[in-house]
Amino acid sequence: MMASGRVRRVADRIRVIVAELLEFRIKDVRLGFVTITDVRVTGDTQHASIFYTVLGDDEERQASAAALESARGMIRSEVGKQLGMRHTPTLEFILDALPETAAHIEDLLAKARRDDAEVAAAAATASYAGDADPYKRPDLDEDSDPAAVGVDSGPESVSVDSGPESVSVDSDESAGVEADART
Repeated sequence: MMASGRVRRVADRIRVIVAELLEFRIKDVRLGFVTITDVRVTGDTQHASIFYTVLGDDEERQASAAALESARGMIRSEVGKQLGMRHTPTLEFILDALPETAAHIEDLLAKARRDDAEVAAAAATASYAGDADPYKRPDLDEDSDPAAVGVDSGPESVSVDSGPESVSVDSDESAGVEADART
């Protein structure tokens, strides 16, 4: 992990210098399509790990690794000249596993998409194990009147006779309460 802004700037500068050297100065035929993906520098700037990828098969990766190892001294001296630091960091070239990891993740995502499509196809033709709506009564249609079937939907008119006093409630009227006191 890079500790300071200075270390981060040194790592970025090394990445640019090495990329330019690989593109313009190093003429090794073994060197394939190399891309510098990351540079990590220790906190004391004494060591730099340079991560790279190679477009091609394993043979081309091995040839590019050999070319980078043979040019490491020249690359280090050029990095030292362009950085202008008292101590030039030692360089280590590491093949980055980023493309293989990305390809593996893409394969996993494609498999997940296929599995999701299979589940969606199975769900499209599936039916409920029981009734579609177990709480729906067969004698009750959505358009019919619940009172006609015998379902009590609420008090239309309630009359209570509790002895000497009688209370009658009619829900159709807004004033709806009548009180009749018998003496």
